[in-house]
Amino acid sequence: QVQLVESGGGLVQAGGSLRLSCAVSGRTASIIRMGWFRQAPGKERESVGRVTWIGSSTYYADSVKGRFTISRDNAKNTVYLQMNSLKPEDTAVYYCAADLRGFGPYDYWGQGTQVTVSS
Repeated sequence: QVQLVESGGGLVQAGGSLRLSCAVSGRTASIIRMGWFRQAPGKERESVGRVTWIGSSTYYADSVKGRFTISRDNAKNTVYLQMNSLKPEDTAVYYCAADLRGFGPYDYWGQGTQVTVSS
């Protein structure tokens, strides 16, 4: 089992920044990659990006590339999503997820944290 708890969401003006945290506990040694996802009202959940648990290789969706940065601190078992130059269209519930297999759907999900960007 892996437990994930997101924090750091809130209300921010367009152009501002927020940093989300995802505290990871449980079978952390089995994690292959961590992902960040978001779901806006009335829309499907979409991938924001991901980072490998070993090596810190990252991938970002085109919509956030250059504005968002994913990092992790294995000593603290925490993954971060630094969001800069936020836009109203970034408004969504943001989730972190853990993948223990390296393929297919992610295995564990956090409860999500709301990010609202005002124009």
